[in-house]
Amino acid sequence: MKEFALSLAIMLGSVSGFAVSASPASAQDMSNGAANFYKSDRVDVKSVTFRNQYNMMVTGHLFTPKDMRPNVKLAAIVVGHPMGAVKEQSADLYATKMAEQGFVTLSIDLSFWGESEGNPGHLVAPDIYTDDFSAAVDFLSTQSFVDQERIGALGICGSGSFVISAAKIDPRMKAIATVSMYDMGAAFRNGLKQSVTIEQRKDFIQKATAQRLVEFAGGETQYIPGTVNELTESTDPIQREFFDFYRTPRGAYTPKGQQAELTTKPTLSSIVKFANFYPFNDIETISPRPMLFITGDKAHSREFSEDAYKRAGEPKELYIVPNAGHVDLYDRVNLIPFEKLTDFFRGKLSS
Repeated sequence: MKEFALSLAIMLGSVSGFAVSASPASAQDMSNGAANFYKSDRVDVKSVTFRNQYNMMVTGHLFTPKDMRPNVKLAAIVVGHPMGAVKEQSADLYATKMAEQGFVTLSIDLSFWGESEGNPGHLVAPDIYTDDFSAAVDFLSTQSFVDQERIGALGICGSGSFVISAAKIDPRMKAIATVSMYDMGAAFRNGLKQSVTIEQRKDFIQKATAQRLVEFAGGETQYIPGTVNELTESTDPIQREFFDFYRTPRGAYTPKGQQAELTTKPTLSSIVKFANFYPFNDIETISPRPMLFITGDKAHSREFSEDAYKRAGEPKELYIVPNAGHVDLYDRVNLIPFEKLTDFFRGKLSS
C-alpha cells in the first residue's frame, strides 16, 4: 500500500495543485523565462461564471485583446489547468499569451477546484471535468465577439486528457491541443512506464473504498499525498520538479477563501474514479478535426502524448520541445512553443 501511494504521489505530482508555501530554504528555478504570473498590457481580463450541465457554477478568466475591433467576431480558445491546480497556475499564462495573438481565451477552474463550485473540494470527477470544457464552449458561443464556429481547446497536463474526452462528444471544439499531457486514467491504473501492478491497484482501491464508508458515516475526509512540502535527500526527481513549481513563489498559489494546507491533495475516496477513465478510447473519432500534442523531450509524461498521437486520426501532429521537461512547459516562456500554438490555432480556426 505504501509503495502504491508513493507511486501515486510521483505520477500525480501535478495533482498537488495550488500549493502551500515552501520552506524559506527552498529556492525557485526561474530559468528559461519562467513567468507563471505573467500579465500583459495588451490584454483585458475579467472574471466570469457560468453553469455546466450538472448545474454547478464554473469560474473562469476571460481574456480579450485590447485592440479588438467592435462588431468583429474572433476565434476563441478554452484553456484547462494541470490536474489539481487552478487557472492561475499555467492556464492563465497560456490564455494571456494566446490573447496577445488575437484570440479570445477563457481559462477555467475545473469543478471542485479553485473558485468553481463543488463540495467536497478536491473531489476527482472526470466526467464533470469533461463537461466543464463543453460548458466553457457554451459560454463562449454566447459572446457577441466570438465566432462560435471557430472555438478550440487547449489542455495542460491532466486537462489534456479532459479536453480529449470532451472533444470526442463535442464537435464544436474545432481544434484541440495538449501540452505535457497526462492520461489521468492510465496514470492511475498503471503508473509511469507501467510501474504499478494490478495487485497494488486493487489494494489501493480497497483502501479508498473503506475511506468512502468512513466519510459516508460522517468521518473526516482524507487526501492522498501530492507534491511534498519539503525536500529531503531521498526526494524523487519528479517530485523535485513539481516542488519547484508548486512549492515556491515560482508557481505557488492559494485560491481565495481556501485553507493552504488543503490545497495540495485530491480526496482519497474519489481518486479511484480515474480507474474508469479512458480518454484515448475512440480518440480517432475526433478526426477530421486537427489535434496537436506538445511534450518535452525530457518529460516524464512523454509516453502519454506519444500514445495519444499514435491512436489519433488525421490530421495530427506530435511536437517535441528540445531540452524541456514536463513542468518546464507549465511556465518557462522561452521553452513553451507559443509560436507553434499560434500557427496551429490560427490556421485551424481560420474563417
